[in-house]
Amino acid sequence: MARLGSVLEVIYLIFSEGYTAAAGDDWMRLELVQDGLRLARVLTELMPEEPEVHGLAALLKLQASRAHARSGPEKALVLLADQDRQRWDHLLIRRGFAALGRARAVERRRSVPSGRYTLQAAIAAVHAMAASPHETDWPRIAGLYALLAERFPSPVVELNRAVAVAMVHGPAAGLSLVDAVAANGALEDYHLLHAVRGDLLDRLGRQDESRQEFIRAGALTANVAERAYLRERAAAPGATGPSTPGPATPLRASNE
Repeated sequence: MARLGSVLEVIYLIFSEGYTAAAGDDWMRLELVQDGLRLARVLTELMPEEPEVHGLAALLKLQASRAHARSGPEKALVLLADQDRQRWDHLLIRRGFAALGRARAVERRRSVPSGRYTLQAAIAAVHAMAASPHETDWPRIAGLYALLAERFPSPVVELNRAVAVAMVHGPAAGLSLVDAVAANGALEDYHLLHAVRGDLLDRLGRQDESRQEFIRAGALTANVAERAYLRERAAAPGATGPSTPGPATPLRASNE
């Protein structure tokens, strides 16, 4: 099982690098997204009785369904709240739901709890079911992140949970959780920690502090599109939508 976990992580990291490139001019590298999807599909055929294999496949399909809505003119990034949901790939969404159903069916047969990828897929599924940002079931997402944090604790998971809590209970509640993550120090050089904190401070009317956080976040990312967006937020706090990470991964979170 340890070897399977390593294989799943490698496939996810390939996909993640395609979904949000760590560096360079391209916001996404779609060839790596396709590579991740292909490898996940092959693994489900080889190991049909492993629930996390189906969970990973579900997660990647649901995430990939948004790929073409995530960028605008001149490679500008488009965050989840601003995406045209008509551009989502609804065939991939249906396939993602089916893969998630298979993961849960195997879990029931084997009497095992959901793993990290299946839980993340469940979070992605909640987003996929919402016809508009306002219809998103944020309490459900916050609950799933709480479960993910309980079973697979990490600072990145806590950061994502803070975003969901902020959507349910307001920016002050989210900021309290983000500050607890920041106090740990593990994500000090992680740009999304500062981006999330900047957004929550902005929503609380603390623009000077927000600006500094966005400046710090922009300096820490090597992705040109992300840097441009974060500098825009620093220059005009409150002018654009929330800067939130997407479903948590063991190593990094990516903008939706």
